[in-house]
Amino acid sequence: MAWGDGVAPSLPPQPSAAGVSLRPAPAASPPSIPRHRAPTRSRRSCAAPAMAAGGSRWRSYLGVIVSRQGQRVQQFQQAEDILLTLLEHVHGAEPRFLVDYCRNLEAFEFTLRASEDAVTVEVPLRLDGDALRVRPCQPGDPGTCHLEVPSAVTGVEDWTSAGEIERGGGTVRHLAPGKVLQHLKELLVSAIVHCQRRFLLQPGDLSAENLKEDAMELSLSVRGGWKTVRFDIVPVVRRQQEPLRLEGRQRDRGFPEGSLQKAMAEAHFIPASPHCWRSSAHLPVLKLLWAVDTLQGPRLDSLRLLEQLSSQDWREEDGRAGLSFDHLKMVLLWSTELFPSPEDWQDLEGSVYRLLVVLLRCLATRRLPHFLRPEENLFHGEPLDLASLYPKVEAFAQDPPRFLRFHFGLPASAKGLQADPEVGALLRLPAEDGAYWDTAYFDILLSQLQVYRIEDDARRSAMSQLLAKVQREIPTRS
Repeated sequence: MAWGDGVAPSLPPQPSAAGVSLRPAPAASPPSIPRHRAPTRSRRSCAAPAMAAGGSRWRSYLGVIVSRQGQRVQQFQQAEDILLTLLEHVHGAEPRFLVDYCRNLEAFEFTLRASEDAVTVEVPLRLDGDALRVRPCQPGDPGTCHLEVPSAVTGVEDWTSAGEIERGGGTVRHLAPGKVLQHLKELLVSAIVHCQRRFLLQPGDLSAENLKEDAMELSLSVRGGWKTVRFDIVPVVRRQQEPLRLEGRQRDRGFPEGSLQKAMAEAHFIPASPHCWRSSAHLPVLKLLWAVDTLQGPRLDSLRLLEQLSSQDWREEDGRAGLSFDHLKMVLLWSTELFPSPEDWQDLEGSVYRLLVVLLRCLATRRLPHFLRPEENLFHGEPLDLASLYPKVEAFAQDPPRFLRFHFGLPASAKGLQADPEVGALLRLPAEDGAYWDTAYFDILLSQLQVYRIEDDARRSAMSQLLAKVQREIPTRS
């Protein structure tokens, strides 16, 4: 075991256009971006041999991560048994709260993670979601919505808004998430008391200290083995929805056929405030992750590895949150679409770098688009120090063996690794240009990082054509 010294690399300076050399690559070699410092071998040009020689290091690091999977499955199942006991009591007292016994997706996600983020558990409501009308809470704002309850829908009168709104001579009732949450909370507290009195819970099995009055989820900490699992319980309204529109993107590119349509067959609405709901992509994203697991190649192993690095070496020194597993899940989904060829996913090192180039681009542009709602920036409003995260991720891309080790205490040191201005310039090309969010662009980055091993002629040609555009965006230095 090694100990990190906690020294993080500094943020590279914003590269100027005049400081980058871009020249066409020889036709006989893969398209790449040569460097000015020809006499000296760059640190990145040493990366490929080091990666080849250190393949066993990658496999050993992953092996330790995977070895804990069985223990985490058992931990989740033990905590899940307690949670289901509570939810069964809730359902018995109020049949409108349903018990979803199929928690395979949540267990699947839990075993992939190294962090101890909360597990989201959706409690479906027994009502006809298709009969409800979805209306924006604010005109022109699709982020939050009211769920209008037509007069034909009965049995939810106590869950509707007290203030009725006149519209066209009739009355409109809104399903009030605050009332649903309060009812569910009261029943959960009652279930906990009941289970304690019947000795169905042992001392220390459960903590309800995080059941906050104003929270939009009901948080319980449940013991699973020798650790605890935090569940965020949220009521959810489910309804059928129209097929997903990808706005010019190729349907199912990189994914098993039909997986996007299956994942998005239902719309899920969860509380956003006491009066408004919002669409949740939690389960659709997990379904897509499950679909990725059926593809060949170490895609999910790459996610596991980056999640361990994020938890161990990319966290904030002052205790603030770093990248979440939700962020890394989205990076994997984008990587799956941007690199649809099985050739991209033949080995662990190359697979990890597919995720890395997408993650570096997002950190450099301060924008991580949601895979199903690309207009939504997942970095917006997050307590993240992106300026300190970027050099940590870039440092790993420069010298993986330095970080592929388990340690306790402070993060691994990146001392001595300097920021690469040429890669920085590429990463900060205009985010508004769609050409810089496509396979050819990320192939250029892989070539710059010396991990481009693609033989497809059409793909190499597309990269060469984009390289000519990059040369115009970043003029050569005289």
